[in-house]
Amino acid sequence: MVPFGKPRPERADAARNRELLLAAAREMIAENGVENVTMDALAERAGVGKGTVFRRFGTRAGIFRALLDDSEYRFQERVLSGPPPLGPGAPPRERLIAYGRLRTGFLLEHLAVARAAVDYAQPAPGGAVSMTLPHFRMLLAALPVPPPHLDGIALQLTGALEGPLLLSLAMGEDAVPPEPGACHPLADSWQTLVERLLD
Repeated sequence: MVPFGKPRPERADAARNRELLLAAAREMIAENGVENVTMDALAERAGVGKGTVFRRFGTRAGIFRALLDDSEYRFQERVLSGPPPLGPGAPPRERLIAYGRLRTGFLLEHLAVARAAVDYAQPAPGGAVSMTLPHFRMLLAALPVPPPHLDGIALQLTGALEGPLLLSLAMGEDAVPPEPGACHPLADSWQTLVERLLD
């Protein structure tokens, strides 16, 4: 099972430092973009020693992985306990559509941070695990008539939803997300895909 929800509790002082550093990093990104977030600049902004930043994040990429992890946990909480149609209480088809539309916006919103979180010295990206695949499997199984090859369909839908954004991430700076709040064609195409598949 993927451990959704908040991670295990930290010591109070460690948790305070973590929240302080993440808040400072978010402010820096909002003001000047990810390019200007460095270990030194973050330590100065948060008013802590550089050693504290290194112990918490390890590398510059670790700062952005921690931001992504925090955002991913908050996203998961909305899906698991938020109001319908995203959260429990709506029919599976409506939840699939709502999830895909929100997830598209989430991935686009975090695209620059995701790029900065890539550590090319590591064999694979770390961090929080997306809940998309097991969530899709659960929703498809809850349909009045579940589709055949349920596991394969859930995997294909996960690829269809997250694949284009991951490809955009791999393409680098040439892929520019739309303006905040703008409706993205990928969100609309996701809804069309689910409606065609399940109608």
